[in-house]
Amino acid sequence: MNRDEIVAELFRLQDREYAALQTRILPTVPADRIIGVRTPALRLLARDLYKDQDISAFLSCLPHQYFDEDQLHAFVISREKDFDTCITQVCAFLPYIDNWATCDQLSPKAFGKEPERLLPYIQTWIRSGKTYTVRFAVGLLMQHFLDARFDTRYADWVAEIRSEEYYVNMMIAWYFATALAKQYTSVLPYLEDRRLSDWVHNKTIRKSLESFRISDEQKAYLRTLKA
Repeated sequence: MNRDEIVAELFRLQDREYAALQTRILPTVPADRIIGVRTPALRLLARDLYKDQDISAFLSCLPHQYFDEDQLHAFVISREKDFDTCITQVCAFLPYIDNWATCDQLSPKAFGKEPERLLPYIQTWIRSGKTYTVRFAVGLLMQHFLDARFDTRYADWVAEIRSEEYYVNMMIAWYFATALAKQYTSVLPYLEDRRLSDWVHNKTIRKSLESFRISDEQKAYLRTLKA
């Protein structure tokens, strides 16, 4: 299936009400780039394309015209099982991601099998200064390095980020709120020592107070740390 055929299929799957909703929640994406294909339909199409078609031409056709093409691209890459193939595809695609939804939908299966191999890439991406590349890198640390593989040096990488971008700062807060739920004792000093920007600091506390994974006693103490 070539790119024109894929786009035609996306328009066949179009839901105009859903397109209107996406226009409201994706302020960085022009409305004329949104076709309005629901996520389950995109996932099914990505599965079929990955399994049955050679879609290398589509993956190399960057930048895509439509947001829904970007979403489809992310879902196809996420199905890739070979780490080396996947990392090549991700590196090619990351510079063209221009919204939080595509960034957060990009979750490659291959990375979960060999997460340690990600670390040099994460270090590069997190220091790139590019909004959605940084957000993606922090998301990978949150997904793969907050449990048995946790190390405070990874939290240091996130704490060192300084950005004026809302979608970066929100991801940093999400990371630290999740880290508090999983590694409370190790992560608490980042708030006690005010190692985050005031906005991220307060947003982290707010998200933590909304979490069911943090105890009432811990929440009471976190309230005392508000900037």
